[in-house]
Amino acid sequence: MPASTILSAVRTPLATALGSVAANVFSYVPENVPVPAVVLVPSSPYMEFDTIGNNTFKCKLNFTISCCVTYSSNPASLDNIEQLIESVVLAIPSGYEIGDVQRPTVTQVGASNLLVADISVSTHYTRTV
Repeated sequence: MPASTILSAVRTPLATALGSVAANVFSYVPENVPVPAVVLVPSSPYMEFDTIGNNTFKCKLNFTISCCVTYSSNPASLDNIEQLIESVVLAIPSGYEIGDVQRPTVTQVGASNLLVADISVSTHYTRTV
């Protein structure tokens, strides 16, 4: 079975485009999260199929872009996450559909508290074999 091209055709280009923001960008969940960070992960549902068969694989891929900043002072942290969200949305290339942004929540990662907000993003993917 040939390898999937979703990583090279969809996730890597999106992560590369997000590389222009002032944050550490990951196309996977890192073991440690150095903040500020932008993490691209599959969402749920991950794949919504349009066509399968006749050597064609077409689907809508859904992702979550998690924006993470240090949580130390609520007004400053909220301003930092809003700035990061704006820069991420502006960096998303054409061909991706931007959905909603979830409210920021405090999340403990290791010994650190982070303020995290998730952005829904989707795109269409076709592979012909």
